[in-house]
Amino acid sequence: MKPVKEICCIGAGYVGGPTCSVIAFRCPHIKVTVVDINQARIDAWNSESLPIFEPGLEEIVKACRGKNLFFSTDIDTHIKNADLIFISVNTPTKTYGVGKGRAADLKYVEACARRIAEVSRGFKIVVEKSTVPVRSAGSIKTILSYNTNPENSFQVLSNPEFLAEGTAMNDLQNPDRVLIGGEESDLGHQAVDTLAAVYANWVPADRIIKTNVWSSELSKLAANAFLAQRISSINAMSAVCEATGANVDEVAYACGSDSRIGPKFLKASVGYGGSCFQKDVLNLVYLCESLNLPECAAYWNQVILMNDYQRRRFASRIISSLFNTVADKKIAILGFAFKKNTGDTRESSTIYVSKYLLDEGAKLHIYDPKVPHKQIITDLSHPTISNMDTVEKCVTLHEDVYEACRGAHAVAVCTEWDEFKALDWRRIYGDMLKPAFVFDGRGILPHSHLLSLGFRVEAIGKKVSSDLKDFHMQSDSILSPSQRVLP
Repeated sequence: MKPVKEICCIGAGYVGGPTCSVIAFRCPHIKVTVVDINQARIDAWNSESLPIFEPGLEEIVKACRGKNLFFSTDIDTHIKNADLIFISVNTPTKTYGVGKGRAADLKYVEACARRIAEVSRGFKIVVEKSTVPVRSAGSIKTILSYNTNPENSFQVLSNPEFLAEGTAMNDLQNPDRVLIGGEESDLGHQAVDTLAAVYANWVPADRIIKTNVWSSELSKLAANAFLAQRISSINAMSAVCEATGANVDEVAYACGSDSRIGPKFLKASVGYGGSCFQKDVLNLVYLCESLNLPECAAYWNQVILMNDYQRRRFASRIISSLFNTVADKKIAILGFAFKKNTGDTRESSTIYVSKYLLDEGAKLHIYDPKVPHKQIITDLSHPTISNMDTVEKCVTLHEDVYEACRGAHAVAVCTEWDEFKALDWRRIYGDMLKPAFVFDGRGILPHSHLLSLGFRVEAIGKKVSSDLKDFHMQSDSILSPSQRVLP
């Protein structure tokens, strides 16, 4: 099988753009073209202002763009010319029909397969880069086989991405592993080796794992499910810590010091977000249900339920602390992205915390250093969250963090941006209504310093401020269980 000289990636999103930029950077002898039907997105990739923010991405794109890295809407030409084609399109959770709310919607993947079959000439290696259900490669190969000319042939591989937004460029250049799955045949093994040779330009051989295609597809879902499970586990423990007086950071450190457990993904927070965890765990739930494994489905679904509970619990704690009402009260929300170092808001916990507070009549003043205001309005006005009338009346967006906090009853930190640690909290306290509350949803703030300034501090998984202890105990006693944690 010939070495790869030209790559086409269908899909210029969070996976396709960064992945192919690194391949081009590390493989100057390979021509890499990222294609998409969205002209505005392609124009952005070809501009000085890239469509996504990722530390280190801009430098790599500028180093390769126009040399061996290209962005285009001419999909058919680049499919024809490519030796290897990545399918890197969106696979959202279905919102209709069988599997609604759990199964992955593969309509975009299928559309890619049909387009490849229609315009291809000769032999192509087609690679699943999108997160897909187990056995999707078989479906892609069936479509390719039945919709193409007899002289064409294909090998379909699974090569899932394991990127964490905010550290994606390092994850791509120094990966823990590269996973490639192919069919159990001579041609399948050759195709796997051909793709492995591309990665071998910068990835050590012992980090390139070769499996069958179904193991590769399932490994992606399993990895994200395990990571989400760890976050939900420590968040469940954070509720116990708050009830008992334990400190969740100390508990996490003690548990993480066990070499069998390890310290990663044991940081309690307001909940996980992003495009992968929620979608992939739901996909795994649906797979278990489809395989008639209800106990397994219920187990993984509990990971989702715990994440939802953590978000409601954080909002409920804000309401309870503010004397059981936030109606017409100004609350400064710091951070809207689902994590720091990205502008991505998909499944951000801030969206759901905002929803619960808006439902109670709060006036939200939101600041995030990277998320466009238009995106915040779009997220909050989604029919499942709120409506445009409520957003226009109750949400104010800010370019300056101090303006967002001015005159607020409370500040809620929902994203762990580093800049929030170093804010002038004395200035913020002086501009707020009293008592001034800070709710640390990420465990990043200098709690002792805040207390010394006069703040009432509430943090995930620990008791920080005790001055209102009697009020909290009394208010909890007069609330029904359903009121203590928002339904």
